[in-house]
Amino acid sequence: MAYHVLWFKRDLRLHDHEALVHAAQCAAADGQSVLCLYALEPSLWAQPDAAALHYTFLRECLQDLQTDLQAQGAALLLWVGEVLPALDWLQQHAGVAALHSHQETGNAHTYARDRAVARWCRAHQVPWHEQVQFGVLRPLRLRSQWLPHWQAQMARPTFAQPAQVRWASAGDLARGGVAAALADPSSLGPGAPCAVWQVADLPPASALGLDPWLAPLRQRGGRQQALQDWERFAHSGSAAYRGGISSPLSAPTACSRLSAHLALGGLSLREVVQATRSHMADPGTSARQRQGLAAFLSRLHWHCHFIQKLESEPALEHANLHRGYDGLREPDWNPAHFEALMQGRTGWPMVDACVAMLRQTGWLNFRMRAMLVSVAAYPLWLHWREVGLWLARQFLDYEPGIHWSQMQMQAGTTGINTTRVYNPIKQAQDHDPQGHFVRHWLPVMRRVPDAWLFEPWRMPASVQAHCGVQVGVDLALPLVDLQAATRSAKARLHARRAQPEVRAAKAAIVERHGSRKAPFARKGSSRPADAAAPSRAPAPPASGPQQMALDF
Repeated sequence: MAYHVLWFKRDLRLHDHEALVHAAQCAAADGQSVLCLYALEPSLWAQPDAAALHYTFLRECLQDLQTDLQAQGAALLLWVGEVLPALDWLQQHAGVAALHSHQETGNAHTYARDRAVARWCRAHQVPWHEQVQFGVLRPLRLRSQWLPHWQAQMARPTFAQPAQVRWASAGDLARGGVAAALADPSSLGPGAPCAVWQVADLPPASALGLDPWLAPLRQRGGRQQALQDWERFAHSGSAAYRGGISSPLSAPTACSRLSAHLALGGLSLREVVQATRSHMADPGTSARQRQGLAAFLSRLHWHCHFIQKLESEPALEHANLHRGYDGLREPDWNPAHFEALMQGRTGWPMVDACVAMLRQTGWLNFRMRAMLVSVAAYPLWLHWREVGLWLARQFLDYEPGIHWSQMQMQAGTTGINTTRVYNPIKQAQDHDPQGHFVRHWLPVMRRVPDAWLFEPWRMPASVQAHCGVQVGVDLALPLVDLQAATRSAKARLHARRAQPEVRAAKAAIVERHGSRKAPFARKGSSRPADAAAPSRAPAPPASGPQQMALDF
């Protein structure tokens, strides 16, 4: 009996799962069953952007998915190996009537893998039905097409879990001989992958070659946790969202904290958009909550805007979006500066405290992420690629499309965005004026007097002796002179930007990737009438540049 194989990737839920609905309909029409597959691909976890905290979060998501499937009488086949051998094996032992999944805009490895899967399906005459995930359009021929597509996709009703699905259960697989074959490792050949039926039986992170660090204070994964996080934000955090997302003190509770759940699909973007709109319309929602939810809703739009950039330009994960910036930073790579940044030893307390928090929690609010990249890209003059890989391994909510677009935007290599330079001293003064954040994450700073909180390296020797803090030993000295290094970096960037050939290439990038953000334009905007937005689209927050819009 051939199966309709439902391939779960980064869509680990049953609600609003269009691929599931389509698989169920096709299987019912054919009189066949839906077999649920998740492939734990060693090659994917060997990529330089993968980390153990991602894997542990994934396992929690898979556990909830498996529990929900078991409640429906369905089995989840957990294949430990590459997906092509899984399809080969299923085709040989059971037959694959069709493959069903969502589209994925991941890293270069998953892009190459999906192309290989497409070739396999063509070679075996197996239909592959890919459904739209997020508000990303494939292919996007004109950027002006994207916004109407996003609006239409978010307005579609969410897909309820089908009431009647002919699932492939453990008993079905046993009767078909599939379970027995899987129980016999020799059926897969020497050195071949294996399959398990319980998430608890998946290999540990160390078996995948991942660094064992797990960010002990990280969020937990799974559909149920995602729903709890949404409820917390909707009913309490949203009131503090506007005005609360910039400071690392208030952001952990003011932000929605849904980004990791969206990245692995415990929630669908559409259900979050619609739940947000519904909560805004609820008479019991306060005016302040509505303001916060409106600002949050605008950021959900930007979420897909940035993922679309990677979908349309996969090379931006590895290469400057504007190739006129090639060679700008690469020859000056400073490994000592990079190591100091990763260790939280830059000498700027706000930067080092953010690294410490990130290491423990796997999360930072957007402004502090932007500050880290800015410090790396300007005063430390580090190329964005290696810094981006390090941060990808630290961010629990790593989403390639958002991540690499933002890395290049903050580093100034898109060629179309305003230069963004965040002074870490000013950020501390603005967002941690009493030093509560810095002193929480850098215990040595608790001994530093308030007068020297923002620039402790300037403490006279007598003050250092009195408070028991030796600069250069207990606290790192700044790696460079912040003002001079930043001035030099900006001058070098702007000199490159002013070159005629660099300026000439900008128009093509604007046409391909520039935002059409009329729905979120400020009141009084001079945008043309034909760019007007639907009336229910929210306005952006009152402060901060519009692109700084990923504080989920």
